[in-house]
Amino acid sequence: MQVQIASEPAPERPANEDAALHVGSLVGVFDGVTAPEGIDCGCIHSPAWYVQRLTRRLAEVAEECPNTELPDMLAQAIERVRGDHGNRCDLDNPATPAATVCLIRANAGQMDYLLLADCTLVVDQGGNAVTALTDERFATAVAGLRREALATHGIEQLAGRSVRGKYELTNQPHGYWIAAANPEAAHRAVTGTLDLLGPARIRRAALLTDGVSCIVEKYSLMEWWQLLDALTEKGPHELIRYLRQVETSDPVGAKHPRYKRHDDATAALCVFEEHS
Repeated sequence: MQVQIASEPAPERPANEDAALHVGSLVGVFDGVTAPEGIDCGCIHSPAWYVQRLTRRLAEVAEECPNTELPDMLAQAIERVRGDHGNRCDLDNPATPAATVCLIRANAGQMDYLLLADCTLVVDQGGNAVTALTDERFATAVAGLRREALATHGIEQLAGRSVRGKYELTNQPHGYWIAAANPEAAHRAVTGTLDLLGPARIRRAALLTDGVSCIVEKYSLMEWWQLLDALTEKGPHELIRYLRQVETSDPVGAKHPRYKRHDDATAALCVFEEHS
């Protein structure tokens, strides 16, 4: 497996709230949840701190127990980060620092994957079989909140009401799950296994934070297969550079509506066999 990774903060942002790792056959990308204004998260640490600490702890677990199932591996990492807070933070606060997660691991002719919240995994199974996988629960929960806020409070209060309501659904059975302070979230992740052998085998896989998947999902500048080809031919750094050019040329979101002018962007490309 050949792996290329790029992770870059949004321009003018002091810290990258994304992260990535590659340890043995384990590859992952992580997207920290930006701290909302006016909401007490109960924690003295930043989203960037949480993402970097989670990545480090997960790498430790992967090196110590490389054959552990992905949900158990992530749960152990979350538990270790709980200890890193040092009893200085209210970890029961639903707005405590958190991160979306996408993990893959190649092992014995198979590729295991894990998804929490809105990271995306794009897989190429040959021919025209390119599929994007994500955890739909986050988008479903947020869409429901937006509809309710719009109907009740109007467009002027849409953003604020949606953000506050989101935390009532965080790591709840009726809401969505995300890596934060509760290890149980890892066992509620979307997981699966895909073949690395046979006619439907995985040729390539891309792990993306939403700061990169927006090229397809929000901006409609590419199809998923084109994004995979761009990553393969030019590399993750060049794809992010192209994304920045698109966003800079549309600073107010006239062509590509969005909540942020730029977001942190992380992409990992895993190639399991030569692509032509």
